[in-house]
Amino acid sequence: MIPNGYLMFEDENFIESSVAKLNALRKSGQFCDVRLQVCGHEMLAHRAVLACCSPYLFEIFNSDSDPHGVSHVKFDDLNPEAVEVLLNYAYTAQLKADKELVKDVYSAAKKLKMDRVKQVCGDYLLSRMDVSSCISYRSFASRMGDSRFLHQVDTYIQEHLVQVAEEEEFLKLPRLKLEVLLEDNVCLPSNGKVYTKVIDWVQRSIWEHGGSLEALMEEVQTLYYSADHKLLDGSVLDGQAEVCGWDDDHIQFVQRKPARESGPKQISSGSIGRAASPGAAPQSPKHEWKIVASEKTSNNTYLCLAVLDGVFCVIFLHGRSSPQNSPTSTPKLTKSLSFELQPDELMEKPMAPMHYARSGLGTAEMNGRLIAAGGYNREECLRTVECYDPYTDRWAFLAPMRTPRARFQMAVLMGQLYVVGGSNGHSDDLSCGEMYEPSADDWIPVPELRTNRCNAGVCALSGKLYIIGGSDPYGQKGLKNCDVFDPVTKAWASCAPLNIRRHQAAVCELGGFLYIIGGAESWNCLNSVERYNPENNTWTLIAPMNVARRGAGVAVLDGKLFVGGGFDGSRAISCVEMYDPARNEWKVTGSMTSPRSNAGIVTVGGAIFAVGGFDGNEFLSTLETYDPHSGEWSPCTRTPAGLP
Repeated sequence: MIPNGYLMFEDENFIESSVAKLNALRKSGQFCDVRLQVCGHEMLAHRAVLACCSPYLFEIFNSDSDPHGVSHVKFDDLNPEAVEVLLNYAYTAQLKADKELVKDVYSAAKKLKMDRVKQVCGDYLLSRMDVSSCISYRSFASRMGDSRFLHQVDTYIQEHLVQVAEEEEFLKLPRLKLEVLLEDNVCLPSNGKVYTKVIDWVQRSIWEHGGSLEALMEEVQTLYYSADHKLLDGSVLDGQAEVCGWDDDHIQFVQRKPARESGPKQISSGSIGRAASPGAAPQSPKHEWKIVASEKTSNNTYLCLAVLDGVFCVIFLHGRSSPQNSPTSTPKLTKSLSFELQPDELMEKPMAPMHYARSGLGTAEMNGRLIAAGGYNREECLRTVECYDPYTDRWAFLAPMRTPRARFQMAVLMGQLYVVGGSNGHSDDLSCGEMYEPSADDWIPVPELRTNRCNAGVCALSGKLYIIGGSDPYGQKGLKNCDVFDPVTKAWASCAPLNIRRHQAAVCELGGFLYIIGGAESWNCLNSVERYNPENNTWTLIAPMNVARRGAGVAVLDGKLFVGGGFDGSRAISCVEMYDPARNEWKVTGSMTSPRSNAGIVTVGGAIFAVGGFDGNEFLSTLETYDPHSGEWSPCTRTPAGLP
């Protein structure tokens, strides 16, 4: 077309063709005038192309003394693969990166001031965020200084705090434990106000009294909330020598610390982030003080995620009435009220709960008793071990494990109880194990695993101990690895790997075979099931469950498998399925009375018990039992009438 005598032609393929040719020239090194040195890797490119998409490189090239020579730019803090992704984007306008590489691409885009790419990577990460990854995402966003990204993560944490508190990353955060004594007829204020007062108290402790945040976190801090709504250090009423506190394993009474002298002046809530006293240096912006999310978990018990002096941490706060007559020893457990009830009422009494709420615990049957060990609650990873007698409906403590651990399973082998792997909540997954000797009421170490293993299945079969699957060191992928321990040679050896990667799967023995059920491959829940034959060392896929789940429990009763609870990818569930090996068939049976994720399910005395776990809102100390005749679950005791 030639309007008004002018020739006009638009080649729709020119740009696409030119871009492809430019990228080909880059990859072959032709006409390149810039060399990027990225952690020892050399990459060639064209200065004009990079200057158009990266303001950072534009500034460097613009300041070159020889604009016609070859520019050299060195990066020692970027991933070469991520930079290659950005180079391809600069030449093709197409951003292609494996999901594991997106964070590194984001970091490189931030360095090169490629804001559009940074935003796209941030949106991708946010779209994949869940309760198990949000804390690590927050750490990443904080390091990157991305306020938009950080705000989105904090909003997610606020909406899912209770679920986040169940996850592994939560347990690894530093924590501040506060025991607050309340003056008579005084209650703690609402969430926001109580934590503003906590931040003020921490600031006073650090800035006015010369303390450190690390020192405050080393032990439980005893505070006092007065009638005039001030949060003070723990010396309060005359004549009260002791206050209630707790240590790693038992409730106990501890000596109150002497009062601190009054500081120069209190810090108002509006002074957060500023120096506390005249002459003090102004606080750097990185020394942030912020409440991220908080929840009142029970009466006068609070949970909070906060940034204290730039440290992302957990605050646990327990409000407690000031004791008028403080005991001088560990309080005794109250006798079960069930023994004061009439026989007809006795059968309807809820079974006695554990002394500790536990999720991710290990359970087993030994000598007709239910053993519950370790696990975690919102405050810590536990090493305590409890023993339940179903005939007397009583719990008693056994010797605690040497190592706090959660997200593990345990098994009885040759009359002894074995625990291996798991996580202690603060460091990498564990490789250590220990064995409980009932006659000595003591735990002794066993040979370590060859690799750290968390969320693995553990089961005894034919006089040997198997550990199956589990998480990789980063907790993001399942493993196929299977190892077997010989208690005679005291050595670990490999056996056939699984067909599918799995962690948080349920494992048990039935009819001379091992079964591994459900779990997750990464964070996608599985319904597939595999069976191991020790005679030919092979795993075979069998009929899948009806419901995909991870963190379920499994028990054997009357030659059938019962799999209950777990997490289906969106919530904790209560549904139970029964597997008949003769038919290779799963059938949904009666649901538990409570959703339970990461609970223990075990057969004791001809009955199946479900104990502990997480119901989506609270960590549980309760248990319930399954009646195979009615096909129903009940939280009520089955203790016969007339017991002393």
